[in-house]
Amino acid sequence: MQPNLSQQELLNSTNFCVIVPTYNNHKTLKKVLDSILDFTSNIIIVNDGSTDTTNEILKQYSELTQIHHPKNIGKGRALRNGFRKAIEMNFEYAITIDSDGQHFASDIPHFISTIQDEPNSLLIGSRNMTQENVPRKSSFGNTFSNFWFKFETGIKLDDTQSGFRLYPLRLIPKQFYTNKFEFEIEVIVRSAWKGIVVKNIPIQILYDPAERVSHFRPFKDFTRISILNTVLVINALLYIKPRDFFRRAKKKGFKKFFLEDILESSDSNFKKSAAIALGVFIGISPFWGFQTVLLFTFAALFRLNKVIAYLASNVSFPPFIPFVIYGSLKMGSFFVSNDAPLVLDSSVTLNDIQKNATQYIVGSLILASVLALTFGLISYLLLTAFSAKNKTNIT
Repeated sequence: MQPNLSQQELLNSTNFCVIVPTYNNHKTLKKVLDSILDFTSNIIIVNDGSTDTTNEILKQYSELTQIHHPKNIGKGRALRNGFRKAIEMNFEYAITIDSDGQHFASDIPHFISTIQDEPNSLLIGSRNMTQENVPRKSSFGNTFSNFWFKFETGIKLDDTQSGFRLYPLRLIPKQFYTNKFEFEIEVIVRSAWKGIVVKNIPIQILYDPAERVSHFRPFKDFTRISILNTVLVINALLYIKPRDFFRRAKKKGFKKFFLEDILESSDSNFKKSAAIALGVFIGISPFWGFQTVLLFTFAALFRLNKVIAYLASNVSFPPFIPFVIYGSLKMGSFFVSNDAPLVLDSSVTLNDIQKNATQYIVGSLILASVLALTFGLISYLLLTAFSAKNKTNIT
C-alpha cells in the first residue's frame, strides 16, 4: 500500500527511521522490509544472530543500514543497538516494527501524524487482542503487563507489549539493564518515570499461524518479566512515587497542594479519613523496612488517596520512633505476660527490647489499631466540619 501525497510529504518532513530487529524470521522478513520501503528507506535492520536464510535475504538489501550480531543475544539488546545506531545517524524518532509479519507498515503514517500533534511522546501500537487467531497466552500476558505498568506509573494503557512503537530517541533513558523481551517493559516504564508521555494508538494486526514464528519462551521470559516488575514496583514505591509527590507539592506550593489535592480532592470524607487511618496503622505497625511498600500496596488495593496515606504514615518519623516503641511496649505489657517484665525507664537497652519482642509486636499492632481508629474518626469529623463550612461560605 503506497502512501498518498499528503502522507508522503509528512513522512519526508519528519526525521525518523524504522528499526527492524529480526531473528530467524526468513518466511516473513522480505515481505516486511518491502512493505516498509513503500514509506521510507530510512531502515535499520538488526540481525540478532539468525541461523536460517536471513543473511541471504539481507544481501538483497545492501543499500539499507544493517547490524549483524554474531550470535543471538536478545531482542532488547537488538533494539538498544538499533537505537544507538539511529542516534549516531542523527534521527529524532525511531519506529520499531517486528519482522514476524504481524504488523502493517501502512500504519507508519498514523504514528508520524500523531507525533506531529504530540511531539516527543512514546507511542505504542494498540492491538485488538480479541480478534481471531490471537494466542491466548499473548492476551493473558498483555493483561498482566498492563496491570503492572499502571501500578508502576499510574498510566492506563490497553497494550504494553506491542513491538510496533515510536520512540523519541533523545529523551528515553540512556542506560538500560535488560537484554531480552523484558526490555520493552523497562523502556516504557522508565520513560514514563522521566515524564515522557506514553500512550497507545490503534493499529492493525495479523496473526498468521502458518507464517508467524514467535521466540517468546513462556517460562524463561515470563520469569524475567516477573523479576523486572518486582524491581520496578519496589523502585516505584520507595523512590518514584515519593519523588513525584514532593515534586507536585513543591511545584504547586505546599499550602495550595494541601488544600486542593488533599482537603478538596474528589475523594469522599470517609475515604480520606480511611487513608489517614491506613497511614497511621502502617506507620506504627512493626513492619520496619516494608512500610512504604505495604502502604502503597494497600492504598492501591482499597483505592485510597496515596498522598494522604503517605503523609499520615509519618507518625513514625525518626524523632517520634522512641515514643512509638515506648507506647508499643507499654501497650503490650497489658496483654503479654512475662517472667521478667520490661521496666520502661532510662536503663532500658536494645537487648532488653529484643528479649521482649512478643510484647513489642503485640503492643504495636494493638496501638496501631487504636490510634488508626482514633485518627480516622477525628479526621472524619474535622473533614466533615470543613466541608460544611465551605458549603456555608459558598451559599
